[in-house]
Amino acid sequence: MPCKKCDDNKYRWGAGNCKYKTLQECEAAHQTYDIVELVIDDDNEAIAIDAISLVTSPAIETPFVYFNDDEKGKLTLAKIDEEKRMLISPALIPYKQIYRYNAEQDKHYYVHFTADTVRKAAEAFIKHHNTNNATVQHEYKVTGVSVIETWISEDSKTDKSNLYGYELPKGTWFVSMRIDNDDVWQQIKSGELRGVSIEGYFVNAAEKLASVKPNEPTDEEILLALHEILTENKTNE
Repeated sequence: MPCKKCDDNKYRWGAGNCKYKTLQECEAAHQTYDIVELVIDDDNEAIAIDAISLVTSPAIETPFVYFNDDEKGKLTLAKIDEEKRMLISPALIPYKQIYRYNAEQDKHYYVHFTADTVRKAAEAFIKHHNTNNATVQHEYKVTGVSVIETWISEDSKTDKSNLYGYELPKGTWFVSMRIDNDDVWQQIKSGELRGVSIEGYFVNAAEKLASVKPNEPTDEEILLALHEILTENKTNE
């Protein structure tokens, strides 16, 4: 991504100076790329989100939290035999601009999802039974990784995700995942896997709108129009 985080927690554009306090400030100063709204394709709702991938660098730039309950109920790194092997993570953040690069067209751009699309995608994920579909680094499928709970944040400050250190916008889709795969769990504990990234099929909202054809008249409307024409002709005779 052109905006990169520096060692002092500031941000720089490309190889420039670390002068921006936040990622948003950096992106706003260099907002020269197209911003594309992605929406669900009605004909492909079943694969709107057909899997969740555990990755090193999540596109939404927000890592997950993995946790285990100790005797006091605090978040801690417990021993392996005490671990619940669960993680909490945002899956989609509404209106979050996600950088993309199309190598074939040599085109840089951003994509984002509205709150309505995020909710529809979360519902479709459950509706079409995709909760056991998981991959690692978007490269290979794994078993023993399941989404056991999802929810949409209704308030950035009072949502239960706050318990895990998050304060993300209203409308954020969160997932709770159970990790029974030993190899995947070790990659999470080692820090190799740090976040989740969705896999699915979305379309450009503008292109979808442009492709919509005007509604064709119903049979009733055709008969009514024909009746009006015949009546008008009869009157004029």
